[in-house]
Amino acid sequence: MSLCLFLVLALTTWPAWSQLQHYVAQEGHPQPVSTCPTGGCPAPKMISKLLRAIIMGPPGSGKGTISGRIVHDFGMKHLSSGDLLRIQIMNRTAAGVEAQKFIAQGALVPDEVMVQLILNELREITNHSWLLDGFPRTVTQAEALSAKLEIDVVMNLDIPFETIKERLTARWIHPGSGRVYNLDWNPPQVPGKDDVTGEPLIQRDDDKPETVTARLRNYENLTKPLLQFYSTAGKLVSFHGTETNVIYPKVKDFLVTKIPAVADHSQSVKQ
Repeated sequence: MSLCLFLVLALTTWPAWSQLQHYVAQEGHPQPVSTCPTGGCPAPKMISKLLRAIIMGPPGSGKGTISGRIVHDFGMKHLSSGDLLRIQIMNRTAAGVEAQKFIAQGALVPDEVMVQLILNELREITNHSWLLDGFPRTVTQAEALSAKLEIDVVMNLDIPFETIKERLTARWIHPGSGRVYNLDWNPPQVPGKDDVTGEPLIQRDDDKPETVTARLRNYENLTKPLLQFYSTAGKLVSFHGTETNVIYPKVKDFLVTKIPAVADHSQSVKQ
């Protein structure tokens, strides 16, 4: 047996020798000392799963809080469409300059310009998972984005509108200091008065019941076709609930099936 093995080893090429080492170890023999080519053995390749995700949710859904927790737990880059727009304008890219023209006129930035703005930024992120927030807003934008980039998953926060209305309409502020009160969980000591100055509290126009209702209806009308688009594409995953602390564990349990949590890495991947 020893003579036969010696002859096999003498005639075996380097790749086959590695396979033979594995075979001998499996047969219960001591693992032989590896003989590497000049310059040392090649370093093993690290496999890293990158995730390209979109998060959607109506105003007041807790999307910002959940996005922050995703970034903390999974090390993903949170990309706000508004922030990306400002960066492109500041850097005076071709798309940024074009967008600025429409903004200066008080007009909406056309779909094709917004798509190019977003793509300019996303293409720079080649080795990091990201979470896109606030884009796309229309099916046309979604189609254009999908034609250029493969989206892995679209996470939709499905919160009852009545719950959101209760959250937003319960918010009051002190205009002088910006102190925020919530009538449900952080009410003022004296109804309608600031705790520090005793001055009257006000409700922002955006938080008034009629305004909140109009915003939610507008969101529903805009996003219903978009959700259907991603559902048909097999990308949509919806999370239902009324409390962020209940919904996020569901989001986290889903994401761990797609990407390792930060705790599982020795260090987070940097761009």
